[in-house]
Amino acid sequence: MKTRLDIENWPRKEHFLFFKQMEEPFFGITTTIDCTKAYKKAKQLETSFFVYYLHKTIAAVNAIESFRYRIIEDKIYIFDTINVSATIMRDDKSFGFSLIEYSPDFDVFAANAFEEIERIKITPGLFTREFISENVIHFSAIPWVNFTSLSHARSYTFPDSCPKISFGKMMIDENGKRTMSMSVHVHHGLMDGYHVGQFVNYFQELMNK
Repeated sequence: MKTRLDIENWPRKEHFLFFKQMEEPFFGITTTIDCTKAYKKAKQLETSFFVYYLHKTIAAVNAIESFRYRIIEDKIYIFDTINVSATIMRDDKSFGFSLIEYSPDFDVFAANAFEEIERIKITPGLFTREFISENVIHFSAIPWVNFTSLSHARSYTFPDSCPKISFGKMMIDENGKRTMSMSVHVHHGLMDGYHVGQFVNYFQELMNK
């Protein structure tokens, strides 16, 4: 479900009209996330750390309203729920785009994720299913590289407004602290640095629980 945003009475109307006309309206930041407690929690639950922090990511996305905005035919809509399209690697090192439905219940989400991961692994191709709605984020993990910045391949002619969130290699310091780099790219017509900061800070809170 989605509702149309009243742009005429929206404080960011001018910002939206300004940034949406740009060839590249996305901006991005890279930061470092403390995942010490989250990694320990995932091991206690005997579950995949990837699926665990994927759930925390999409939970934070759903909690921040601006991350649920999407531009459809030059209008802004607010989706009730955002799901996640994560890149899933196969044994042959190719990958496919997944679609994992969000649930605030981790066990339900994990079951959805593991089922979709297994489906991707035995299904060839990049697009292995239909994506009938824009209520997704684009998610990827690059666990081989501790990156300090990241860019994305994009077609400027394609009307895209989905946030893109990526994680790098988990690093461990001499005191046992675990960290990961995280990149967040978003449409500037829909949000600013303040909103990205809201997302990053809330995500870190979830990772610390």
